[in-house]
Amino acid sequence: MRAVRSLLFVALLPLFTACQLLEAPRQSASHAGQSRMQGELTAADGKLVFQPCQEQRRYIVNDSGGTSVLQQAASLADDQGKLFADVRGRIASSAAAGADSQLDIEQLYRLERSGTACDDVDFKRVILRAAGHGPEWTLNASGKGLVLDREGQPPLAVPYVEEQLGDGRFNLGTEANGQKVELWVTPARCVDSVSGSVQHMSAELRVNGQVQRGCAYFGGARDD
Repeated sequence: MRAVRSLLFVALLPLFTACQLLEAPRQSASHAGQSRMQGELTAADGKLVFQPCQEQRRYIVNDSGGTSVLQQAASLADDQGKLFADVRGRIASSAAAGADSQLDIEQLYRLERSGTACDDVDFKRVILRAAGHGPEWTLNASGKGLVLDREGQPPLAVPYVEEQLGDGRFNLGTEANGQKVELWVTPARCVDSVSGSVQHMSAELRVNGQVQRGCAYFGGARDD
């Protein structure tokens, strides 16, 4: 449990700093100078450290975008204190000689307990992933169409049309194969009710009038 306590310590920032993070304005639509990265978050020496997938480099995390990643990591950490994170940010060199560089995180796409997410070979081809529970469902959208998997139902693979609704909201829709499928997506932090994972969008799935709710995130094929 030492690693969990370390993450909790990292999250307990001074109150004034916490207020600054929570009140930070939403980031600009421009991603100039930023990179999207996936990797592992761990606590070390009272700091949160990010190590990209399949790399040895390590970065001290600075929540410059007010994403609350420190607090979210503390609440999700398991006994080993390791988490998978999907983020966008800027790499800044450390002023201290011999110190790790710093990762200024501007956008948190996904945070979850996972030891295999770095090995997801389909991530770069996926535009959007959404999932929910009760009953279980998952939807994967790519340039070739969408695939909807629902508990007790055969997979449904169909083309779709995307409609932008303003304020970052959009929906994916299709009426192929005698099914009317719509996925309504809103840019709002969403916590999975079963796994506790944090994703940057909420989703509402409508199939022939039946509504189910869940969370969603952009895959590697979408640069939003």
